[in-house]
Amino acid sequence: MHDVASGWLMTSLSPSPLMVALVQAATTLPVFLFALPAGAIADLVDRRRLLIVVMAILAISTLSLGLLVLFGQISAWTLLAFTFISGAGAAFVAPAWQAIVPQLVPRDTLQPAVTLNSVGINISRAIGPALAGLIIVSVGIAWPYLLNALSFVVVIAALLWWRPPPRKQSHLPAERFWSAMVAGLRYARFSGPLRSTLIRAVAFFIFASAYWSLLPLIARQELEGGPELYGIMLGAVGLGAVVGALILPKLKGRLGADSLVAAGTVGTALVLIVFALIKHPQAATLASLVAGASWIAVLSSLNVAAQVALPDWVRARGLSIFITVFFGAMTLGSILWGQVASMLGISMTLLIAATGAIVGAILSWPAKLQLDEVLDLSPSSHWPEPIVSGEIELDRGPVLVTVEYQIELKSTAAFISIMDEFKTERRRNGAYSWGLFEDVAEPGRYLEYFTEESWLAHLRHHEHVSESDRVIQEKVLALHVGDSSPVVRHFLAPGPNVALVKVPVQKGHIG
Repeated sequence: MHDVASGWLMTSLSPSPLMVALVQAATTLPVFLFALPAGAIADLVDRRRLLIVVMAILAISTLSLGLLVLFGQISAWTLLAFTFISGAGAAFVAPAWQAIVPQLVPRDTLQPAVTLNSVGINISRAIGPALAGLIIVSVGIAWPYLLNALSFVVVIAALLWWRPPPRKQSHLPAERFWSAMVAGLRYARFSGPLRSTLIRAVAFFIFASAYWSLLPLIARQELEGGPELYGIMLGAVGLGAVVGALILPKLKGRLGADSLVAAGTVGTALVLIVFALIKHPQAATLASLVAGASWIAVLSSLNVAAQVALPDWVRARGLSIFITVFFGAMTLGSILWGQVASMLGISMTLLIAATGAIVGAILSWPAKLQLDEVLDLSPSSHWPEPIVSGEIELDRGPVLVTVEYQIELKSTAAFISIMDEFKTERRRNGAYSWGLFEDVAEPGRYLEYFTEESWLAHLRHHEHVSESDRVIQEKVLALHVGDSSPVVRHFLAPGPNVALVKVPVQKGHIG
C-alpha cells in the first residue's frame, strides 16, 4: 500500500517519468548500499532489539510522511528522501528478520515457515495495491502512510512480546564491524553449500525478472488490456503462490530440493513462452497461476538452502549476501530485459529469457543444494584452549599453525582428498592461507599449515568449529598412524622489540 501510494503521489507532484522511476530506485538502492553492513550488525548485536529500534524509526518516519501529505506540505524530493529512509530501514530489517526464523520454529519445520513467509509477501503483493487504490479514492492519499505507521506499532508489540532463546555468549571481545563484514564475505566464499545456493539464485532470478519487469507491458500492449487485467494477473500470481505453498511439501518429498528448483525454473520458462506466443487474457491468467507456484517453489527452496548453510554466528551476514544477490539479479535483469525489449520487442525478449532460464538451470545443476543432506553447523567446542607459556595480546599476529601427520603410503590419496575438505573448513572459519607439504626425507610425513590474522582470530576459530567440521577431522585422524596424536604448534610473528614466540607443542587436537 505504501509503495503504490508513493508511485501515485509522485505522478501528482512531478509527472516526469524520471521522477516516477526514482521512487522505485529510492526503494531498492538502499538494499545494495546497506544489506551487507546490516547483516554484520545483526550478527554483532541483539537481533530482537535491532528490529525493535529500526521498526520504531520506520514508524516515526512513515507517520511524519503521512502527516506531511495530509497537510499538503510534501514535495517530490521530500517524498524521495522519505522513500530512501524506508528502503534503508527495510535493508536493515531483512537480514535480522531472516536470521531469527530458526529461533522461531524447529529445524524440521524451517522450510514450511520460510514458505509461509513467502506466501504472506505474495498475498500482500496481490491485495495491497487494490486496498491502496480503494483507500486513496475513499479517504485520501495520506492514509496508506498512516496505516503503515500503525502496522509498525503492531510488529513492535509482537517483538516485545516474543522472548527468544538465549544465544551462547562468547568470552572473547565482540567482533569489530569491518572485521565482521570481511568474515561474512570469507565464509560465503569458502562455504560450498552457500556458494551453490547463490549460483542457483543468480541462474534463476536474472531470467525470472523478465516476468516481473515486463508484466505491466504484457498486460497493456501484448494482451491489449487495462489495469483490471493487470490486477487480475497479479492476483493470480498471489493465488498461485498460495496453492504452490500447499503442495510444496509433497513435491519436495518426491523431487528433492535440486529437482524442485529445476521444476520451478521450467515452469517459469513455460510461463514466459505462453506470454510470448499466446495473446489471450485467459491463457495469461492461467500462466500467472503457474508463475506464482513456480516462484514460491524456487524462492522458498533457495531461502531455506541459505538458512541451513549458515551457522548462527554468521547467519545474518550470509543471509544479507543472499538478499544482495537476489536484489542484484532482479535489478540487473529488469534493466537488461527492458533494454532488450526496446530493441527486439516484448515477445522476442520473453522467448530469450525463457531460453536463458533453461540454459541457466542446466549450467548451474552441478551446484547442489544442501536441503536433502542437512549439515550440523552447531558449535562442537571440541578444540581445547591452546596451551601458552605466557600472556598473549589478543591483537598480536599473524598466527601460524602447523600440524604434523604420519600417513601410510596406501592411504595417501584418501588423505589428500579429505585434507582438501579440511582446507575449506580452515579458510571458511578464519584462515587466509593454507598449505600441505610432504617430507622429502620421510614419505608419508605431512605438514599442514594455516595462517590467521591475529591471536584473537585464532581463538574465534576455536569457537566456530562445528559438529560437521568434527566429522571431517575424525576422518583425518583415522588415517594418522603415528605413535601419538598429530603434533600441533602455534607460532606468532614477532612484534616491535618482541622476540619470536612459539606456543608449546599441543597434542590431542588438530587446530
